[in-house]
Amino acid sequence: MIDINIISNILLVDDDQTSIFLQQHLLTDVCNYTGKIHACHNGKVALDYLENKGEFKENGTSYPKPDLILLDINMPVMNGFEFLDRYVLLPKELKGGIVISMLTSSLNKLDRDKAKKYQDVSDFITKPITKEQLLGIVEKHFGERANS
Repeated sequence: MIDINIISNILLVDDDQTSIFLQQHLLTDVCNYTGKIHACHNGKVALDYLENKGEFKENGTSYPKPDLILLDINMPVMNGFEFLDRYVLLPKELKGGIVISMLTSSLNKLDRDKAKKYQDVSDFITKPITKEQLLGIVEKHFGERANS
């Protein structure tokens, strides 16, 4: 089984504190992840995080680029699809190499179909994410790092 620690930074974008807690527990306690985990409560805050704006402007030019974003759909202020609409407009150096997995409680087929239309969305997973699903994402998208 792949070691999740081949990636160093994960961004959780979700407005539900219980979901954030469960994802952090899965990462740190179940998968023994030792990298950085940052949580943003909506898509607007996540964009600020990626662009070093708003509350993150003190980060200067060393933006905290994640390897993996676990993105919820239904959030206040800016939902997951609105985030993706803005994300595609970011400069390549801010988004290159980032894998986005939609992690949602939505069972709506329209949401799944809409997510497939975004080139930047790699996976669509119904909450709660399991250890096997998480490690599968890491292996699928970052497995070559383990072999180098």
